[in-house]
Amino acid sequence: MIILNTGGTFNKIYDPLIGGLVVPKSDEAVRDIVRKLHMELEVRGLIYKDSLEFDDEDRKSLLEAIKEHDGDVVVVHGTDTMERSAAFVAPYIEDRCVVFTGAMVPYSIDRAEASANLMLALAKALYFRSSGVYIAMHGIVDRYERVTKDRQRGLFVKS
Repeated sequence: MIILNTGGTFNKIYDPLIGGLVVPKSDEAVRDIVRKLHMELEVRGLIYKDSLEFDDEDRKSLLEAIKEHDGDVVVVHGTDTMERSAAFVAPYIEDRCVVFTGAMVPYSIDRAEASANLMLALAKALYFRSSGVYIAMHGIVDRYERVTKDRQRGLFVKS
């Protein structure tokens, strides 16, 4: 089991030099949550972007990182293009569980949502394992095709 951290709002921190939020080249938000679980989980960072900046080259890098690991995978990803990235990797995932999660509010601002979403994704990957690609957000865990971001309500819902 590995957690791949690609950045997104989940990881954003305030940068006083620019007066705004940035995605740091750091896994600290994810590692902080994992430490509190008292579990030995591998965390690997890659890409470190807001998902609106993701392109297919980034998705190929993510797919390669998933393929390099033999076990199940949780992907921390920005919410704006999470569904697109899940659909991109899905045709190549047959024998393992890959769960995408993220947050609409940065962990650095409010820890509740990011923590709950990551724990939901970990529970799916660790204890309710089934092969395929899933999204775990806002109390919902289902195959990626059955979950969508409701931009008017600001949360993920079953589609």
